[in-house]
Amino acid sequence: MDRVLLIDDDKELCALLTEYLAPEGLAVEPCHTGGQGLARALSGDYDAALLDVALPDTSGFDVLGTIRSRSALPVLMLTGRGDDVDRIVGLEMGADDYVPKPFVPRELLARLRAVLRRTRTHGTAAGAAGLGAAVGGVGPYRKRNLSFGGITVDRSARTALRDGAPLPLTPVEYAILVLLLEAEGATVAREDISRGVLGREILPFDRSIDVHVSNLRKKLGPCDDGQPRVGTVRGMGYYFRVSPTESTFGGQDGAEPRFGTGHENVAG
Repeated sequence: MDRVLLIDDDKELCALLTEYLAPEGLAVEPCHTGGQGLARALSGDYDAALLDVALPDTSGFDVLGTIRSRSALPVLMLTGRGDDVDRIVGLEMGADDYVPKPFVPRELLARLRAVLRRTRTHGTAAGAAGLGAAVGGVGPYRKRNLSFGGITVDRSARTALRDGAPLPLTPVEYAILVLLLEAEGATVAREDISRGVLGREILPFDRSIDVHVSNLRKKLGPCDDGQPRVGTVRGMGYYFRVSPTESTFGGQDGAEPRFGTGHENVAG
């Protein structure tokens, strides 16, 4: 049974969620202050955490910041439905996803399952600063290593590296990186990233994927020519800049680029 830490001062909500999620194979352990929640989150005893933004003793963002500096525990933020700024801030700070209040329990369950499924597939990050990212499972026909432009993912070793140095990616950032590297220069649609990484359809005006890609882009740093390693195709999605000599298909700059890459209308 997966263990979920719920950090929320609403005791009635905690009781309801504990009862609702138990038959779904999720053991919810509630705590009602940021300090208590932080200590438990860093214990290594949980598979995911639900973290409310508004806590009685501190901000949920402060708790998230400390968690992210020391652990890659998947975190779903609980935010007010109208608090778009809170959602963006949470994602920029490394939250895996958010659930707006009031929410339908089935939606929360779906998002939790998506996070847990991704964690089982890709592993969990090593955590503390500099220890690198989570790494994807190795299927029988998948390459063990993905390496383009100085960025390397070794699935069996569970590392993501930039020029040999560990990359401190969140599980979501890592999963996006794998999708982009596997595409070898082809554009990956935002909708496909949302389904493949967050486990849900992208919502209207939903900037979750854009924020995660922005965070990933910053951590990857620029190419040697100063261009960002992750490029944007307006209205479509994102691609990883791959040189012709690296890509099996020639990449965006190759003499024979992959059909349908859609880089004709590109924003860096």
